[in-house]
Amino acid sequence: MVVINPAESDSAKSVRATLAKIKDKQITFTTFSSKVKVDYHDDKNRSFDFNAFVRMKKDSAIWISIIAALNIEAFRVMITPDSLVIMDKLNKTVQKKTLSYLQEITKVPFDYHTLENLIIGNPIYLDKTIVAYADQGEKLSLSTVGEAFKHILTVSKNDLNVLFSKLDDVDVTRSRTANLAYAEYKMSGPWFFPEVRNISLSEKTRLDVILDFKQVEFEKPLTFPFSIPKNYRILN
Repeated sequence: MVVINPAESDSAKSVRATLAKIKDKQITFTTFSSKVKVDYHDDKNRSFDFNAFVRMKKDSAIWISIIAALNIEAFRVMITPDSLVIMDKLNKTVQKKTLSYLQEITKVPFDYHTLENLIIGNPIYLDKTIVAYADQGEKLSLSTVGEAFKHILTVSKNDLNVLFSKLDDVDVTRSRTANLAYAEYKMSGPWFFPEVRNISLSEKTRLDVILDFKQVEFEKPLTFPFSIPKNYRILN
């Protein structure tokens, strides 16, 4: 990594211009839908392999239907900018949480906008304060520092597609890290969409998730069905 001098050197201007281009090519959308194959593993030797259907309306709702064995819908989840509702269709229960519940599970400070970007394949925690960069031939890495994380973002030099994102907590007393790898870019509408994501989150615990997106569609009319049957039990 080459440390950037705060002065307006040519190299500093060039790197900042590259960051601006990365931001400019982020996917923008009104609606998005996809089928996602999910592989989950954690350090307690728990493994889950399932399919999910995801629908999103920008800045409004993220709807997820999780399919279990025998093609039975096990869970339906609705996420809004300030709430999370989980309907367990096997046990006929409902949990209503604030969005901060996701932060408790993942140990990562997700807000709604970050979650949207994570699903859509845009870089997350992309701060404007660049402190270093590395030219690796076909790849370029930029190091930024924000309120929560030190972030090393690696992109393909020829098209600026995100390849890897490494997040380390700015609080040195914590060992919180997140690694995200993006692969299998395919054209979907006007966008290059990364169909495969490898995500590793760790602090005191570790979890690894592989997301494999199929049937990706943008800007299609969508519905978000989420009626809770009267016989479902509300859990605290």
